[in-house]
Amino acid sequence: MAVHTSSAAEAAAPTTRERILSEALNLFAQSGYGGASMRELARRVGIRESSLYNHFSGKAAILEAIVAEHGPASSASRLEEPRYRQLARQPAAFCRQFALDLVEQWSDPREHQFQKVITAERNRVPGIRAKFADHFYAREQSMMTDYFRGFALAGLVTTPDPRETARLFAAGLIYIRLEHYVMGAAPSPRPKVIEAIDYYLAFFLSLIAADGGTNDNKKRKPKGETRGKAAPD
Repeated sequence: MAVHTSSAAEAAAPTTRERILSEALNLFAQSGYGGASMRELARRVGIRESSLYNHFSGKAAILEAIVAEHGPASSASRLEEPRYRQLARQPAAFCRQFALDLVEQWSDPREHQFQKVITAERNRVPGIRAKFADHFYAREQSMMTDYFRGFALAGLVTTPDPRETARLFAAGLIYIRLEHYVMGAAPSPRPKVIEAIDYYLAFFLSLIAADGGTNDNKKRKPKGETRGKAAPD
């Protein structure tokens, strides 16, 4: 039994790479990228400074790895998971799952540190701004567009443009984050955030409902309206 417990604990323990990234995020948030040294990072991780280079080529590579694992990169990775693929014909369940996962992400102290770091450093480190703003946001947006295109082609939602529908969905969630996590003196209680999410989802889903929200709207469908079909991007 003792051996089994020990093995389970070792399996759950973070790897050296994970410890480096975790401590680097803390250090960059506290001291800034420019003020952080590899020596201090190694001290915090509990390894020799030379050992850091067995995992990363330098400080810029560490920051790039942090960017690749947080923010829109983590959202895009979630969209590739089987639990999301299983919702490819369930727009309401998909939207709610995505929103709830964002609430968990917003509540994570590491996400707050990441936003602080990326806001300060994206214009100072060559390549980071382009990777963050273009690659990761573009990847997340492309995947969200694919989901909404699939919903439309299956006749589950009505939209003349899946890309703009995905952007509209994301925009509402961004405003909820600003209101409840960024602009106030302290984050809102979770129940209040969930209430705001539920209200927004009900409104958003009514806008793209396949029946236009009511059966009467079917009879009064404006000429040229796209129903259950996706316009080309």
